[in-house]
Amino acid sequence: MRRRRVLTASAAMALAGCVSYPTSDADAPASDALVRDAIETRRRMHDLAGRRTMTVETPDGTVERTERVTGQPPAKQRIEVVESTDPDVPVGSVTVTNRAVTWEYNPATETVDKRYHPNKTDTDRTRRVLEDFLDEYRLEYAGTATVDGRDAHVIETRPPVDDIGPTIDLVVGDTMFVVPLQATADAAEMTVSRTVWIDDEYRYPVKERNAITEDGETRHSLTVAYEDLSIDEGVDSGTFTYEPPAEAAVVTDGPEPEGVFESRADAAAVTPYDLPDPDVPGRFVLDRVTVVEKAERFGTTTTLWYNDPNVVARECYVAVREVQRFSPDAPTLEEIEIDGHAAYRRDGRKQSIFWTCDELTYEVTSLTDDTPIVEIAASIGCQ
Repeated sequence: MRRRRVLTASAAMALAGCVSYPTSDADAPASDALVRDAIETRRRMHDLAGRRTMTVETPDGTVERTERVTGQPPAKQRIEVVESTDPDVPVGSVTVTNRAVTWEYNPATETVDKRYHPNKTDTDRTRRVLEDFLDEYRLEYAGTATVDGRDAHVIETRPPVDDIGPTIDLVVGDTMFVVPLQATADAAEMTVSRTVWIDDEYRYPVKERNAITEDGETRHSLTVAYEDLSIDEGVDSGTFTYEPPAEAAVVTDGPEPEGVFESRADAAAVTPYDLPDPDVPGRFVLDRVTVVEKAERFGTTTTLWYNDPNVVARECYVAVREVQRFSPDAPTLEEIEIDGHAAYRRDGRKQSIFWTCDELTYEVTSLTDDTPIVEIAASIGCQ
């Protein structure tokens, strides 16, 4: 049984006196250690749920909305807006996403935007933001504070001077903060500050504030905070599917898959070619197989998705295509040899290997650099 992990004011009262806080700067926890703890919490997280309030403050006024959020990182999330003064996101708005599709319901227009994305790669944005803190930001411990009745550590972060772009990925909001450069008289003179609160017991970010200041005056700020956040409590079946209201008009977009299957055998029944049976490391399990038929000139693409159920976003996939999608001459590709056959490797945030065999093209891609993609490709080979 998983240990109960609920971030509430009542839980904080029960734990009163159990948390020891530093009494001097010398006793203060290291900011990078707190961020590493948060990364590890995220890596091992199965689900989270709670209320999340987003507040935007500008010289023209304040806009706020509160959402009921449920998620299974990195791919599944349900957001229901329960309070809002934002005219663009009214009360009753719903967004539900899973591995293959996203629904967005707008009650003001009574429309549902249904977008298919069966072959979307699900990276863990929150974890990557935390990793960027360690790699690129200057971190400063700023003491302790209370968030939703619980004790939290405050960390001030500073991005590299040359890395203040038009958007900032949020670590609490699972979205982006669009930096309103037009809000300042001189964008070159603006300062972007970022403060993150990490819960003391659970070592997870529970609040974040991004602010733009000029000449000491705050011109724009965005604050996101969780209330009643629970971690690894489980979610109800059906949470990440959506049934549009009867009166809503449904607009679809993206490639609708021929099917999303639980096994190779089921997928093989609808594909025009044999499917490989790759040898993947034991930590991986087959999550699903997607089959997408596009126009004749693009043919059928089948993707076998594998993930590590114990680590968020440790995922790899094997794709089979009837039409070659890579260019051997691309500067991002390095020619290698696998069992006497030419293949092409791409490094970066995604690690990939491409090759052709018997009028089919193959791809092995991993989201992490600790997956032996060469060995996986060799296990498929070219028969």
